[in-house]
Amino acid sequence: MALPLLLPWFMRGDLRRRARQIGSTLAKHGLQWMAVQFGVGIMPSLARAPREHATSDVVRQTQAIHLRSALEELGATFIKLGQAASTRPDLIPREYADELAKLQDAAPPVPTEAILAVIQEELHQSPHDLFAEFDPKPIASASIGQVHAARLKNGDDVVVKVQRPGIAEQIEQDLMLLTAMTEWAEAHSGLARDYRLSALVDEFAHTIHAELDYRAEGRNADTFRRNFIGEPTVTIPRVYWKYTTGRVLTMQRVGGIKISDTEALDRAHIDRHLVAENSVRLMLREAFEFGFFHADAHAGNFFVRPDGGIVMVDFGMVGHLTAHVQDVLLEILLSLVRQDPERLTDDLFALGIATSTADRAHLKRDLEYLVTRYATSPMKELAAGPVINELLSIAFRHRLVLPNEIVLLSRVIIESEGLGVMLDPNFQLLSFAAPLMQEIWKKKRSPEVLAGQMAQGVMDATEISLQLPRQIARLLGQLERGTLQVNISQQAIRELSNQLQRMVNRIALSVVLAGTIMGLGLVMVAYHPAAWEPIGGWIITLAFIGSLIFGALLMWSIFRTGGH
Repeated sequence: MALPLLLPWFMRGDLRRRARQIGSTLAKHGLQWMAVQFGVGIMPSLARAPREHATSDVVRQTQAIHLRSALEELGATFIKLGQAASTRPDLIPREYADELAKLQDAAPPVPTEAILAVIQEELHQSPHDLFAEFDPKPIASASIGQVHAARLKNGDDVVVKVQRPGIAEQIEQDLMLLTAMTEWAEAHSGLARDYRLSALVDEFAHTIHAELDYRAEGRNADTFRRNFIGEPTVTIPRVYWKYTTGRVLTMQRVGGIKISDTEALDRAHIDRHLVAENSVRLMLREAFEFGFFHADAHAGNFFVRPDGGIVMVDFGMVGHLTAHVQDVLLEILLSLVRQDPERLTDDLFALGIATSTADRAHLKRDLEYLVTRYATSPMKELAAGPVINELLSIAFRHRLVLPNEIVLLSRVIIESEGLGVMLDPNFQLLSFAAPLMQEIWKKKRSPEVLAGQMAQGVMDATEISLQLPRQIARLLGQLERGTLQVNISQQAIRELSNQLQRMVNRIALSVVLAGTIMGLGLVMVAYHPAAWEPIGGWIITLAFIGSLIFGALLMWSIFRTGGH
């Protein structure tokens, strides 16, 4: 789409101001190198941004801190972007992922009057008519919305999540700029093309749009409630749809002790080991039984009932796993157990899309080292976190861009293990998970499930066989008339075409530059009209300097893009 790429030249005044603010903030924190490396540093609107003083001689750890600070200054969109990036250690260095994970999605509270105005606008009734009580002091205040306790007229205790006024418009503006920046980067940087920045921004935009629509969060909560019907160890609050819109979410207020408050759990005489088992069982069933899991699994989103059961809240971020992906993940676990790096390599390629720089032989060598290092460790001493982090580091080194759901699940597993160890230092996630995973694997391959899959396969094959003669006749007819067309879309061909176009453009510019310099030389030697002397020297000198500058810019362009 041409418009976003042209946007830097023709963007509205507010977008230009925001682009300059982004450039200024990056410069203030000494992050210009990052923009230049990805080809965004020469983007017109960012290049014209005011440059504030930046601290030099910073080590990479300090650069990561500066990046976190810059994202916090830029607001909600960039805080969410940093949080999303922190879950992708397959794409960014580990120290950056760890630092971005510290981003706090908090903001000063919105005045109660503004919150009540949003409720009235969305629900078309005065909040005083809707609620018997409404606590003006928020329970939580984040960058997108804030939460208030309330009581309905029928006496039900609820929590009301209300979107900040104007935040949706700000996020849309930032997403437009991010799209323009990434498309510009991919047109000017091979590194940006390798990382498929546009696809990553599209994925981020989809995620944040879902967070902006509170009805989507309500549907997520309803899905979790259906999945865990009859499960005594899990509580999911219900949604009050009559009091819910895209910007207002009203849910049942559930009690419990924060899962991270170990002292309160001990005072309530709750078995912390049981809580650890319940929380991990919940996570594994979500992902591998239902393929639909809570992707924001930090401790603040889980509470504990008096009997040790788990109460789950905040369903804005979820992950989906298809049956195929679940099967491949199980294959990865089996490959690790069997110490089979060849099969493990195949499994990783099946999950991730290898870039043109991926080297299968080197990838297999790194996986052999991983398998050898952990093979001798007994299951009861093996932690999931180091193994997953090592796999993600290997993916980063080999530029394997894993599907976002896989990386989210990896993060959830690591957080669940950390939570389990915090509750009980002797808790071993892998030892507890092994029999449960085996049970889920058997359930997915039970005679009833296989019979249903076979019946569906027979129906699909029958439908295809009925349509096949007609499709073959249509194909033969097109072949006979000479109208058969084959469409081939190859990213590599497009990239090669773009590179050839740039080479031809540079050759043409070089020829023009050489001709200009030679022409100037001939003029200086052979052409001396009347009244030339007073101004001729200055004209030729300025033209010569301009040619040198033009040539230097051309050489810099060739050098910056690696000579192609």
